[in-house]
Amino acid sequence: MATPVIRFLALVTALLLCVSARAAEEPPPAYQTIAIAHGVPSVVLYSVALQESGARIRDQLVPWPWTLNVAGAGYRFATRKDACQALMIALVTAGPARVDVGLGQTNIGANGHRYSSPCEGLDPYKNLAVTAEILSEQKAKGGSWIDAAGRYHRPAGGAPAARYRESFARHLSRVTGINLLVTNP
Repeated sequence: MATPVIRFLALVTALLLCVSARAAEEPPPAYQTIAIAHGVPSVVLYSVALQESGARIRDQLVPWPWTLNVAGAGYRFATRKDACQALMIALVTAGPARVDVGLGQTNIGANGHRYSSPCEGLDPYKNLAVTAEILSEQKAKGGSWIDAAGRYHRPAGGAPAARYRESFARHLSRVTGINLLVTNP
């Protein structure tokens, strides 16, 4: 028969295990489904989306599907329709090479051929699928998923890719609950 002290210690231990298990985030189902189909870990796809289009909503960082980056300036829109209108203007004023779109902020100049139209890049599911395709292609070149994420952002590498890897690793650490270093495999 367990004494009250042993029962109390068992309860405290169970609570601590539950709290530490909650440190990791579960990527939403769409990320899991799309990632599996492309051979990409869902935590990697979700972390890229957090890095690329993350917005603070009610004190929580979440990917925002109707996000544009035009010539280095980020814009978030309330609706897909509004984002599409702004995207079409941005393509004319800034040019496709300077416009990134959607959850994964895919560059229209480099990846526009992956969409049936520029505004299809604002479809969250299609954008995630294209993002996963690109990540998979970058991973096939070798290295870790952190390396692949760096090449996703900047295929040419260099300092921008290194900064991206560090920031991406912080998101990945938060999502997995594991403190990752950029140098981890």
